[in-house]
Amino acid sequence: MNNNPYVLVLYYSRHGAVASMAKQVCRGIEQVTGIEARLRTVPAVSTECEAVSDDIPADGPLYCSEEDLQHCSGLVMGSPTRFGNMAAALKYFIDGTSSLWLSGALINKPAAVFTSTASMHGGQESTLLSMMLPLMHHGMVLVGLPYSEPALMKTAAGGTPYGASHLAGQQGRPLDTDEQALCLALGKRVATLALQLQPSV
Repeated sequence: MNNNPYVLVLYYSRHGAVASMAKQVCRGIEQVTGIEARLRTVPAVSTECEAVSDDIPADGPLYCSEEDLQHCSGLVMGSPTRFGNMAAALKYFIDGTSSLWLSGALINKPAAVFTSTASMHGGQESTLLSMMLPLMHHGMVLVGLPYSEPALMKTAAGGTPYGASHLAGQQGRPLDTDEQALCLALGKRVATLALQLQPSV
């Protein structure tokens, strides 16, 4: 078993924009020596009660396990916006982590959030803030983006101090250079803080 410290990048993506952001966050994490990125997703939630997803997705990263979350040194969580809130699939996974809350497994670990919307004012900041709520209940240390990041001051699309964001538009606009830079910066910041907050042995 690999015991190297890692930042868990946990996301749900329907059309690929959040998945692209997650990869950029991982690149930022990997720029920090001494810590790794672990990319995980969650299965979609079905309206059919009998529907069951395969344990391993057909493509892309593996589904997140409770152990992935329990043993991470930091967390960066991403979701598309659903009426100003995180997607049901990610919420469903987080709602099932009460055993980690009871054990305090995530207390004092850094956490950050990111999102993508189809419209400019489609609820990016409310989604980011709502995603922070369960992380606060877990006792995590919330990490945003400081205005010392140049892209935060000049972006004309996604980007907030609450976390990285992306304006996908109706046609699935790819990440622009500012949005990429902010995803990288968020991953790098969480990874740096995760190492600094590691409990001494």
